[in-house]
Amino acid sequence: MHEWLARAAVAVALISTPAFADEVEIDDLVVAKTIPAAQRDATVKAAKAFYHFWNTGDEASLKSVISPNFTDHTLPPGRPQGPEGPAFASKNFRTAVPDLSVEVRKMIVAGDYVTVHMDFRGHFTGTFGKPKGQGQAIDFIATDLLKVTNGRITDNWHIEDNLTLLTQMGVAKVEQ
Repeated sequence: MHEWLARAAVAVALISTPAFADEVEIDDLVVAKTIPAAQRDATVKAAKAFYHFWNTGDEASLKSVISPNFTDHTLPPGRPQGPEGPAFASKNFRTAVPDLSVEVRKMIVAGDYVTVHMDFRGHFTGTFGKPKGQGQAIDFIATDLLKVTNGRITDNWHIEDNLTLLTQMGVAKVEQ
């Protein structure tokens, strides 16, 4: 009986979906599915090691999970592509914020993909290009979309709240 009701609900939803919903094109639709426990565990382990690296700067954690074919799909100017890119970024950012820490707030696993929302914190006591920190607190958010294949991170799409970061560093000013 319940299966019949579920099918009826899906049919009603399909019939009542506005026609303009079909006009939105999606390049890559990922629908969460049940994945084997071994794959889930390997994926979560890889993501945890990656964020342990970001939290500590420990390159051994990064090397243990980064694929030799790693691609950063949102590569900032000046950062090398490939597996050496995250290490380069961490070293440079830790020059500005030596006590950098990362707290993972949410991790969503859907097949080979992991979406991670995190907080970066620390104090700007070093240098960021020419600007020198005065010890001001740094606290900004970021979100990553990782692709993990066979326990290795192969791809990353990321976005950081750089406006908040640069404002806290005193590099950018926001008029209110």
